[in-house]
Amino acid sequence: MSEAAPPVVRRPYGKAGLITLGFWLLTGVGLVYYLVSAYNPELIARYGPLYLKGLWTTISLVLISFVVGALISIPVALGRRSQNRIARGLSFVFVYFFRGTPLIAQIFLVYYGFGQFRGAFESIGLWWFFREAWYCAIFALSLNTAAYQAEILRGAIESVGRGQWEGARSLGLSRLVIFWKIILPQAMIVALRPYANEIILMIKASAIVAIITVYDLFGETRRAYSRTFDFQTYIWAAMFYLAIVEVLRNLTAVAEKRLIRHLKR
Repeated sequence: MSEAAPPVVRRPYGKAGLITLGFWLLTGVGLVYYLVSAYNPELIARYGPLYLKGLWTTISLVLISFVVGALISIPVALGRRSQNRIARGLSFVFVYFFRGTPLIAQIFLVYYGFGQFRGAFESIGLWWFFREAWYCAIFALSLNTAAYQAEILRGAIESVGRGQWEGARSLGLSRLVIFWKIILPQAMIVALRPYANEIILMIKASAIVAIITVYDLFGETRRAYSRTFDFQTYIWAAMFYLAIVEVLRNLTAVAEKRLIRHLKR
């Protein structure tokens, strides 16, 4: 009969922890007091719908870019693990560039840089895509997150033991079946938390697209502030972002608990 695990010993807060806790508590109380004292129902009624519209734009932009980036990341991750030197080199250059350069520079390169080749894009029928700020934002964000997701996926695949590959090959399964049916499902459990972190980073980074006239949540916030010069417009935006992150954090915890329940038996 197995012995029960020893109880977790909870250490009391130290002096630094109490000071930090008190600081954040006072900050929270001050923030609530400011919002209550500066509450303006006319401001909420006027700009509330625009905030919701910007929120939907942010969510749509991040979801579309994340899914497209996930599709791109699969061949890139496989290329990083390939024995072919050309495929491995091209994948390395892709990941190195998009992880090593600022996202804002990538967005500017797409939005302003591709505009220099308008004639070429018109000749192949793609100018309708690159002339719109919305599509340029999706394009840049998709490539950026694809580089990060490729490394997440590569690390998750490499975390699966070689014995899984060898056992599946001994059963006569093809490499494609082994990857999709055996390796990838196990890798996704390992990659769940990093993927969730990547989505959260994308949500915060998506505020950059307001610079190229995509009116996401931050874009609507900037427009509201430029008309009212009321600082609470930015506080409301921050609260929206915090709410999104908190929802994602809880959904990730639920999904992880469900996916690894068979490991706790």
